[in-house]
Amino acid sequence: MSPIRTQWTRLIRFVAAETSQVHIGQPVDASLDVGLAAFRGNSIKAHEIVGSALDPAVHLSKTVLTVKQLLSPLSREEVKYVRCLGLNYADHAAEANLPAPPFPVLFVKPITSLLGPGADILIPKVAQPVKEHLPDYEVELVIVIGKPARDVSEADALDYVLGYTAANDVSFRKHQMAVSQWTFSKGFDNTNPFGPCLVSAAAIPDPQKLPLKCTLNGTVVQDGNTSDQIFTVRQTVAFLSQATTLESGSIILTGTPKGVGFVKKPPVYLKHGDKMSVWVGGGIGTLVNDVKEEGRGEAKL
Repeated sequence: MSPIRTQWTRLIRFVAAETSQVHIGQPVDASLDVGLAAFRGNSIKAHEIVGSALDPAVHLSKTVLTVKQLLSPLSREEVKYVRCLGLNYADHAAEANLPAPPFPVLFVKPITSLLGPGADILIPKVAQPVKEHLPDYEVELVIVIGKPARDVSEADALDYVLGYTAANDVSFRKHQMAVSQWTFSKGFDNTNPFGPCLVSAAAIPDPQKLPLKCTLNGTVVQDGNTSDQIFTVRQTVAFLSQATTLESGSIILTGTPKGVGFVKKPPVYLKHGDKMSVWVGGGIGTLVNDVKEEGRGEAKL
């Protein structure tokens, strides 16, 4: 099986100023952190990509559009399934006083949990008061599957990856620790931003060398590297594809490094008005979101 090749290197989805319609494109400035630029209100220009983000054969045109609003790189309709790994960094397992798992710890999220750059992370009433429920941050590398993968080997696993992006796996620790299954506590509506751009797999030949950070209200709270993953991207794709087809458009959150809030003394938890950003290297960039508590003003979605 040959690797997926695309005409684009970094793909963004956005509302264009020229058309007020949703487009996909590649930033004209190859070095621009589009997430930071959007947050700061700086101009972002992109060459329009004609076709679907999930079609590797789409055409990168010469038409240049201006980003009016930056969106997640895939729409909710394009995302087929959201799989997530827990306890997948050795340093995170250690800080939680938990042994490294012998197999990937898997949970899933509903599509309704996803949102894009600049949107507000909504803490629902069921997770309030926040001091008791401990809403928490988790910077993660995200795998985007580009073609159906079933029973693939570790050696061939990266050939099924379309690209990589970032996510903030916002978690609600009281609900999480109450039961053994984490889908409910990590799956509330509009709590999981991902983006800001999708970097092609060809541009990141080794996904185990990526730095990643989370910043809360100006303070870096997580600073890790994917080299510390217990199960690599290759191992994750191969394991999850056993007897199960990973469809094109499926996304996989690959876990978070140390520094999460609930293990700190005293605990750090998200609250109304907090400003968060997560950053992943390799050209993926910065995903910026504010925190809103339901019932305390209208959230920006």
